[in-house]
Amino acid sequence: MTNNRPKIIEFDEGWDFVQKGITKLKKILEGLPEPQFTSEERMSLYMTIYNMCTQKPPHDYSEELYVKYRELFEEYIASTVIPSLSEKHGELMLREFVIMWSNVKIMGDKLSRFFHYLDRYYIARRYLPPCNKVGLVCFRNLVYKQMKGNVIGAVLSLIHRERLGDQIDRVLLKNVLDIFVEIGMKYYENDFEEAMLKDTAAFYSHKASIWILNNSCPDYMLKARECLKQEKERVSHYLQPSTELKLLEKVQQEFSSVVTGHSAQLLEKMHLEDSCDDM
Repeated sequence: MTNNRPKIIEFDEGWDFVQKGITKLKKILEGLPEPQFTSEERMSLYMTIYNMCTQKPPHDYSEELYVKYRELFEEYIASTVIPSLSEKHGELMLREFVIMWSNVKIMGDKLSRFFHYLDRYYIARRYLPPCNKVGLVCFRNLVYKQMKGNVIGAVLSLIHRERLGDQIDRVLLKNVLDIFVEIGMKYYENDFEEAMLKDTAAFYSHKASIWILNNSCPDYMLKARECLKQEKERVSHYLQPSTELKLLEKVQQEFSSVVTGHSAQLLEKMHLEDSCDDM
């Protein structure tokens, strides 16, 4: 009697084959000379993973595949992403941050297609992060948490330069801050927004203290209105809409606070201006 049962794929054998496909994808992402996947290669990868997930115990390797899937992102981040970011600073580091995030997203999107069966059955029943999100979770836990101080510092430095009148790459800032939002709105609000509002308060407290001593009251108010207009523009270009009210209130608060703190000088200045007008 002929045995028509399919050959059992042992884990090491199957994973070695899958790893070759993963290595190919990494080379493509890094721009190395590597031909694109053929339809046959895609199907072979998909079917290998499918078979490894549907074999009867103890040869159902769904759990082992999910663990390995997560580990391949952790390894990519440790060997490629972190070193690449650590050797760069300022605007160059921000550009690399955006590139690395994009690579992890693309990698997750491409690989998750091969692991589709794992997503539909094993992951769905265990409330685990789906395959196309595993890389993003790893990026948040391993890259964002380590690099957020440097990233936020570089973003605030560019905003400061723009407030001083420099031209900056607003698209870059938007791309960076969109990553904060994709990782989770609470990270944008608690990590970036809080630091940005504190930086805003310090900037306008300093500027307003100088302007109030060197300008007439009408000119001071004109400067305040112009600053509010510029901050609204920043929101429209690269900040979240939910930031607008908090940002404008912070700016108004600093201009008003300086007026209160210099009330005696203002009254004297207004008196002198009135005296000059009467002459």
